[in-house]
Amino acid sequence: MSASTAGERFAIGLGGNVGDRLGNLRLGLRAVAAHADDLRVSAVYETEPVHYEEQGPFLNACCIGWTRLTAHQLLSELQDAERTAGRRRGGPRFGPRELDLDLLLYGDQTLESDHLILPHPRIPERAFVLVPLAEIAPEWTVSGREGSLPGTVRDLAARVDRTGVRRTRLSIEAR
Repeated sequence: MSASTAGERFAIGLGGNVGDRLGNLRLGLRAVAAHADDLRVSAVYETEPVHYEEQGPFLNACCIGWTRLTAHQLLSELQDAERTAGRRRGGPRFGPRELDLDLLLYGDQTLESDHLILPHPRIPERAFVLVPLAEIAPEWTVSGREGSLPGTVRDLAARVDRTGVRRTRLSIEAR
């Protein structure tokens, strides 16, 4: 599947800081790859926790690709992969987790439902998303939401504080 075939372009953020962090990111990427084509993956970054700081560092990456799933179907697949990795809802907000898969962008769609907001509302403030996403989708425009201006991923990444975001030599290639 590609831009010339049926489907929608998506961007997903992958992260985790509990257990086999790299293995969990790979598990998440395999789950995405099962429903995607033309998948591109960023480098892996080690990042300091945000908001809830009483926890270990995260590994983060982003991927983009094309899917025939709807946004809600894709979200359901991501949540299934999180559960497979051992994630259970509850605990502190922004707290430790085995795997976190965030649907960041889905084409140029804006959506607000009980379970999904697109574009992801915290993209403009998250260096751990913007830095890896800028590697693979710098020209993708993120539409503005309340309190934020629209801009390309590159522009948003240039404005965010990158403190605590370190590129690693690790990779999570899709296989």
